[in-house]
Amino acid sequence: MQGKVTWVNDLTFVGEAGSGNSVVMEGGRTNNGVRPMEMILLGVGGCAAYDVVSILQKARQDIISCHCELNGIRPDTTPSPFERIEMEFVVRGRGLKESHVARAVELSAEKYCSASIMLRNAGVEIVHSYRVEEA
Repeated sequence: MQGKVTWVNDLTFVGEAGSGNSVVMEGGRTNNGVRPMEMILLGVGGCAAYDVVSILQKARQDIISCHCELNGIRPDTTPSPFERIEMEFVVRGRGLKESHVARAVELSAEKYCSASIMLRNAGVEIVHSYRVEEA
């Protein structure tokens, strides 16, 4: 995996992934892009949500939507690494089995999501929960 981050101006940067996709990042002054720590939080949510949806699709669950609500807790110091990340998956579908959703979230947390497992191994407390909504 490769990437490149290029300074544009002030505290604005463009990150380009090896896949060719780009994202604008900034340091908080101008709000022209996503802050780097927000990128980490979103990356964890994206990684885990991908797992949950993929697992539920393989289990032939009729999913209409899925999103992951994230809350990253950081100390008010410098540096300010994540101490805790709370992830709540909201899965909406028809006739979803709650046991399948619970298992998908568990498998993501314990086996598949490289991002959350990496952060957990680095000492970040990661809490997973879910909510099932009938369509």
